Amino acid sequence: MAKPTGFMEYQRENPPDRAPQERIKDWNEFHLPVLDEKLQTQGARCMDCGIPFCHTGALISGMAAGCPVNNLIPEWNDLVYRGHWRLALERLHKTNNFPEFTGRVCPAPCEGSCTAGRMGDPVSIKSIECAIVDKGFEEGWIVPEPPPFRSGKKVAVVGSGPAGLAAAAQLNRAGHLVTVYERANRIGGLLTYGIPNMKLDKKIVQRRVDLLAAEGVTFVTGVEIGKDKPAEELRDDFDAVILCGGATQPRDLPIEGRDLKGIHFAMEFLQGNTRHLLNGSTPKVGWEERSGYGELISAEGKDVIVIGGGDTGTDCVGTSLRHGCSSLVQLEILSQPPDSRAADNPWPEWPKVYKLDYGQEEYKALYGADPRQYTVTAKRFVGDEAGNVKEVHTVQVEWVNENGRFSPREIPGTEQVHPAQLVLLAMGFLGPEETVLGKLKVERDERGNAKAEHGKFVTSLPGVFAAGDMRRGQSLVVWAINEGRGAARECDRFLMGSTVLP
Repeated sequence: MAKPTGFMEYQRENPPDRAPQERIKDWNEFHLPVLDEKLQTQGARCMDCGIPFCHTGALISGMAAGCPVNNLIPEWNDLVYRGHWRLALERLHKTNNFPEFTGRVCPAPCEGSCTAGRMGDPVSIKSIECAIVDKGFEEGWIVPEPPPFRSGKKVAVVGSGPAGLAAAAQLNRAGHLVTVYERANRIGGLLTYGIPNMKLDKKIVQRRVDLLAAEGVTFVTGVEIGKDKPAEELRDDFDAVILCGGATQPRDLPIEGRDLKGIHFAMEFLQGNTRHLLNGSTPKVGWEERSGYGELISAEGKDVIVIGGGDTGTDCVGTSLRHGCSSLVQLEILSQPPDSRAADNPWPEWPKVYKLDYGQEEYKALYGADPRQYTVTAKRFVGDEAGNVKEVHTVQVEWVNENGRFSPREIPGTEQVHPAQLVLLAMGFLGPEETVLGKLKVERDERGNAKAEHGKFVTSLPGVFAAGDMRRGQSLVVWAINEGRGAARECDRFLMGSTVLP
């Protein structure tokens, strides 16, 4: 594929980003466009490796190795190298409904499994993917394609995140009448309210939503199933139901002082900020009004403590900097990863190595250091006379093996006190909320997720399917798309006796 000697002739070039000092002044996307010629050269680096691992999507050591939607990466790399952009787009859309999302926010497990990366730098797969679909929109190649016939079958999709949108797109393509219910006032779920604008501009999300609507998908916003509309009505009104509500129950930190004002879950902070950017002071609608997730929580002029790493923690860092925080510290209970793969983390596993994500990169550009403090945990929150948080007391930990299981142990004498007027809890998610699953009495697995086998996706209720984080737990956008497509395929089989969907 591509140029057989390209990986030896050309070096990897990462897509350029706007300077951190410039981009923290606004909410625009920070990646800059790349010239076609540069991308063709990067496509030429794709090896004729015989057995490409980049599109396997296998789980190794609990993490994705290769692309979970099995993108035909060597094929469209080759087509880009040869200048056949429209054909590359067709190959990309065969496996991925929303490459404009994954090309921006996916951590690119495909690159971690790239053969060229064994002894050097992997092919810049993610930037090529994003460029293909962006060119498709720019050139007018991506237009509404309504199905040529309708089956007469009606399907309800609960949740409009990546899993729900992928399921809706596929089922609509098969000719079914699809209605997507979303409790927020805008479609997109995590894509709209969970990922900040500088990573994924909301016009990009709305563009795809408008395309799906033009193809015949019906979207209903401001309706929470189980509250605004009885869950059982879905089974009465539709021939099948797909639950894609996500794993939105945040992990809490129940330590002393947790009830002080100024301590928030990360999603309260991020979703309120996005709603403010999109709507300004426009009155809230539906779920935002009840949950409080529509309120703007400002970091301006405050000492901010972000507790937790991962993408959500990084997004809190980047958002706080754009607000104009006074200081910021990010606490991470795990150890700092090594600079290169450890012996127990071989290729093609996802490389668990130290890196600066965009938020930490911005902080370092401003203040000269990574904001993360590793092997640190919060002991207590301390407040002022008015009940506002003013300090976070922390302690260093060491990871010890106790009966075959590693756990953190406090190191005496390492206590510290950090000033804080805003604390953001970004420690991941426990699982789905109770509302829909409880009302429908769907059987759960040991983690509280909807119990449904991957590949079949059917729950304990006939005709009710589950996909995405609501079924598998907190995961990547690309896994949500994988699951939404898979659930749509099995739902189509349930409705029609066989399926035309991949």
